[in-house]
Amino acid sequence: MSIRPIKRLIKAKPTIEGAGVHLRRAFGFGNTQDFDPFLLLDDFRNDKPEDYLAGFPWHPHRGIETITYILSGKVEHGDSLGNQGVLEAGDVQWMTAGSGIIHQEMPRGDRDGKMHGFQLWANLPSSLKMTAPRYQDVQSTDIPEVVDDDGTKIRVICGSIWGATGPVDGIAAEPEYLDVSVPPGKRKILPVETTRHAFAYVFAGSGRFCNASAPLDVPTEGVGWSDTSLSEEADNRSLVLFDRGDEVSIQAGDKGIRFLLVSGKPIEEPVAWYGPIVMNTQEQLRQAFAEYKAGTFLKHD
Repeated sequence: MSIRPIKRLIKAKPTIEGAGVHLRRAFGFGNTQDFDPFLLLDDFRNDKPEDYLAGFPWHPHRGIETITYILSGKVEHGDSLGNQGVLEAGDVQWMTAGSGIIHQEMPRGDRDGKMHGFQLWANLPSSLKMTAPRYQDVQSTDIPEVVDDDGTKIRVICGSIWGATGPVDGIAAEPEYLDVSVPPGKRKILPVETTRHAFAYVFAGSGRFCNASAPLDVPTEGVGWSDTSLSEEADNRSLVLFDRGDEVSIQAGDKGIRFLLVSGKPIEEPVAWYGPIVMNTQEQLRQAFAEYKAGTFLKHD
């Protein structure tokens, strides 16, 4: 068994998207090869309604999947196929845009005006770029939560761990999407299949992610590693990108830590990307936008 080395530690950057939504982007746009099959991760967290109520009005997607996970507040959504609904706290929507869909997402805060959620984009292989669009809407009550003896909790959105399997399935990259909470001072080792690209995104508390060079029995002092050169400390809005290995090791700080642990099989295909449309060639990209302008973008009813 081998602990995954830490490739990079990244702080999410302030970004404005949609019609003026203030959010933090952990990665996306530019070279995302190290994250393949994932393209983008946004943390839309705000307690000022004026910074998010304008939302994400009607816009197209083609060639990708978008995964929306709500922690606080809700998101009202609708699309060109006539689907509409509301994502509440704890819910997940996994949308396969495929050949093309036009939709809108309008965030609404809770009774205190707080809104918090994530959107992850996953690429589709060339063989599925033009597949029929579909949704997997998952209510919070349908997402299994497993608890270890030390109090570590994992909500299993997609993939399997500790005997639990998430409700989202049939996804091209066979991803694993976990919401992990480790209690204060506890150390946890979690399996991640070695051929996958993987990252952790911390959104509460802090902790140290052990590097590959740290022995499994390294002593600790308090809640940190005795040798900080063997680990990277990550706090709120930090993303840890891992290199290859089959395990991830985390030592929670004195307030515990909560993070998303995401992994997927690389697609390893050319990426031609502009905004919400991701294809394999520039010609395919130009064709997609020409079809959108001409009103022939939608291929499936």
